[in-house]
Amino acid sequence: MLSPAEILGPGGRIAARLPNYEHRREQLVMAEAVDCAIREKHHLTVEAGTGVGKSFAYLVPAILAAAGEQKSEGGSSCRVVVATHTISLQEQLMQKDLPLLGSVIPLEFSAVLVKGRGNYLCLRRLDNALGRAAGLFQDAEEFEQLRRLRDWSKETADGSLSDLGFRPLPIVWDEVSSDHGNCMGRACPKYGECFYHKARRRMWNAQILIVNHALFFADLSLRREGANILPEYDVVVFDEAHTIEGVAGDHMGLSITSGQVEYSLRRLYNDRTNRGLLVHHKLREAQHQVWECRERAADFFESVAAWLDHHEGGNGRVHQPGIVANPLSEGLRKLVATLRRHAREIEQPEQRQDFTAAANRLDAIARGITDWIDQNIVDSVYWIDRGFGRRRLRVTLAAAPIDVGPILREHLFSRVPTAIMTSATLATGGRRPSFDFFRSRVGLTQTETLWLGSPFDYQRQVQLILPKGMPDPAGDGPGYERRAIDMIRRYVARSDGRAFVLFTSYEMMKRAAATLGPWLAEQNLALYSQAEGLQRSRMLELFKSNPRSVLFGVDSFWQGVDVPGDALQNVIITRLPFSVPNRPLLEARLDAIRDAGGNPFRDYQLPEAILKLKQGFGRLIRSKQDTGMVVILDPRMRTKPYGRLFFASLPNCRQVVEAATE
Repeated sequence: MLSPAEILGPGGRIAARLPNYEHRREQLVMAEAVDCAIREKHHLTVEAGTGVGKSFAYLVPAILAAAGEQKSEGGSSCRVVVATHTISLQEQLMQKDLPLLGSVIPLEFSAVLVKGRGNYLCLRRLDNALGRAAGLFQDAEEFEQLRRLRDWSKETADGSLSDLGFRPLPIVWDEVSSDHGNCMGRACPKYGECFYHKARRRMWNAQILIVNHALFFADLSLRREGANILPEYDVVVFDEAHTIEGVAGDHMGLSITSGQVEYSLRRLYNDRTNRGLLVHHKLREAQHQVWECRERAADFFESVAAWLDHHEGGNGRVHQPGIVANPLSEGLRKLVATLRRHAREIEQPEQRQDFTAAANRLDAIARGITDWIDQNIVDSVYWIDRGFGRRRLRVTLAAAPIDVGPILREHLFSRVPTAIMTSATLATGGRRPSFDFFRSRVGLTQTETLWLGSPFDYQRQVQLILPKGMPDPAGDGPGYERRAIDMIRRYVARSDGRAFVLFTSYEMMKRAAATLGPWLAEQNLALYSQAEGLQRSRMLELFKSNPRSVLFGVDSFWQGVDVPGDALQNVIITRLPFSVPNRPLLEARLDAIRDAGGNPFRDYQLPEAILKLKQGFGRLIRSKQDTGMVVILDPRMRTKPYGRLFFASLPNCRQVVEAATE
């Protein structure tokens, strides 16, 4: 039977196929550890530095397990799920890594990219939308997009959004996309042609499934209720595993917005345009109930907003149930009963399904609001967010588990024989790296661990610059910000652009952009700032294509961004990335640590910030040819005792201390 060494080792199959392929000792060490974990059915946590080649290190053992002699307990082939956080990594696995490995490994295996159901066109719903378009849509663009979707449906290979040449409006796509609540299954007249069910059949027959973290944890959440999206699997590999606590918390919690309620009701009946499902079927009684529910919703969310105003100065956290009356759930349940009654009276199954789906959707919203008001989800924190969208007040009722660890331990780690967790940032510390923080946050009590440094020569490739004499951001925030903006100007000029400036505060980023904008224009340097509302992918495209540019980013640019080559030669970190401790979820987690006798700063805030700093630092060097500088403006790296822990977790590179004066 083939081993990872025969494929990845010196003189192995990949080296024979690719003459320029460079064997990496660290990659083979990781591959053999993953192979052992799969064979011996235990969990494995691996921090592998940038450049190790993590994807080959877990894909090779996964292929050998899926296509080789290893079998699941039922005697069938081993099935492996690979879950990633970013689309770019999924595309790399499917379009580059797996095809290459398939060409050099003499074993048959099948791999598919699993997409969420909402990515697929539903042919039955498309026909329904075409038949009652006048009652659904108003603008010419909406009708035109519906016609384009009809034409595309006759030629598309897989019926998914990635195969569509334009981005449809949400109001149009929501009427034609595949929807669990609006699916007739085998009773559907379009079942044989159904894009989603074709994809599901491919998924059930595949041995390796590539999914994103969101889909994986949506499936895990359903499994707690006895349902599932994914088939059974024997091995799960989490790449970019440092994100799984946050993604798991999102899917194990609850989020209901005022806009979501309004949108669901308007799809049934829009009194302003006289459009919607109920207008098409001329159901006046139900239309009146929709109007009444909208009134109840307005009153309910205004009451929630008023409660928030009354607790001005707080962070929106709700400590006790029943903060306002809940007439909305009652009104929604009455409307649900009416919709279900009309559904029973409709003879055509296709049209009946539209009513059933609408009723189920509203019933879920009603139950969610009741669960939030009554705080029925145990061991969770509840809070209110408020903002504005399209000039309307938007209120969000949110809840999340304080600790996802027990949930993951019970429903994932105790049930799946092998879970592989890997990332470039899972451990804190230097010579003796510790995985304790990561393991405690995800509930992983028993696992083998492996730490592999990067093969890159950071001493040669990176200069770490630490300005001396900066004000303390905790003691003199305004003074620190003024000096930090001066330093951004200095170091952006030194690299002539080609710089990421990473912020921990959206407001500081906006002020820095406003202050430095005129100077950047004088230098003929382009500025791409997240404050301008550009999508992250578009910002990256612009930055990579313009060598004289600067990118200002907040949280999403600290991780998962890959800019190899000369385009990026300077990463400026404006502040150590400590989370704001008054956000409801973080506040609750810190309270829980304190109540258990721990130290919130030492046990959570500090290790979390260390891992995030490692992520930000890692944006600079993506290949052995890359060079540049990382500038950390925060003086606490040098002035606080905990600064040495940050230094210990970074790669060993040249340090330069410079005076922070003009």
